[in-house]
Amino acid sequence: MSDTPWIKATASGDQGDCVELRRHDGTIDVRDSKDPEGPVLHFTREEFTAWVDGAKKGEFDHLT
Repeated sequence: MSDTPWIKATASGDQGDCVELRRHDGTIDVRDSKDPEGPVLHFTREEFTAWVDGAKKGEFDHLT
């Protein structure tokens, strides 16, 4: 799979306070959009797929 540019959810609007994601070197990268030069978390496709599945099922809703 090819790399992608950084993207963020449209719900974040122009505030900039969101996370951004990209596919890069076979991983899914996540960073804080307010700190684009800051640390980046790297997840395997399987790890990220498991997280998305949990989010779709509402398993993390209590955190918001």
